[in-house]
Amino acid sequence: MASSIVVASGKGGVGKTSLAVNLGLTLARQGRRTVLLDADFGMANAHILIGANPQRFVMDAIQGDSSMAEVLCDAPHGMKFISGGSGLLEMLNLDQTTRYQTIRMVDELRDQTEVLIADVPAGASDSSIAFVAAADRVVVVLVGEPTSFLDAYSLIKAANLEANVRNFSIVVNMARSAAEAKSHFEKFNATATRFLDVSLAYAGHLPLSERMRRSVVTRRPISMDQPDLPENIAFMQISKSLLDAPVNDHGGIRFFSSDEGATAGP
Repeated sequence: MASSIVVASGKGGVGKTSLAVNLGLTLARQGRRTVLLDADFGMANAHILIGANPQRFVMDAIQGDSSMAEVLCDAPHGMKFISGGSGLLEMLNLDQTTRYQTIRMVDELRDQTEVLIADVPAGASDSSIAFVAAADRVVVVLVGEPTSFLDAYSLIKAANLEANVRNFSIVVNMARSAAEAKSHFEKFNATATRFLDVSLAYAGHLPLSERMRRSVVTRRPISMDQPDLPENIAFMQISKSLLDAPVNDHGGIRFFSSDEGATAGP
């Protein structure tokens, strides 16, 4: 049964796309049939982190020039990847109908997908909220800065009030220690749950790491390296937490909508 995870953030620069890419590769390395959808349409950059050069984009499927299966690109560990396209003006500011069309078209990949990872635009735009609302599980990435807390809160508030999304997982990035990361989560959780009817689960943290920074520069995801690196152990722990997280069941247009009732990771 296919399931979906959206990776979101309140602001850019907190490592959202890096998490999405490495999470997808980690799941694929574990033998799960994983598809990464770069849903930051027109401004997509996940292909840069993967080191891929896609020739087809999701717009080709939307326009009917290709099927969703035909726009899939190969990525390491057997992961499949769909590029949202970069510098494609027609992909910017897609209307609601086209966003929903994209979500429904993902159903074409149901038989070859166990986990869909969707990397959505940073912030609380209509596009971001539409994809957040379509997912079984939502992970929000933040760092230990007041602006990151505020923007992540705004995203969660918008998803909760506009789309009735209640369950969120939180990953703290660029933490100097596990204790620091947990402290950041607890402070954020206390504020969010005080004012919003939401449930936040701590999915884990990623360390402040020169290896992570270098992996972006070299376009070689760190999850392609040995699995016993601290960063890759963290990705494995986060992936398990996310697959064990509760599923949002608020209805509406969803990824793999014919697979209703999914309550656990594949």
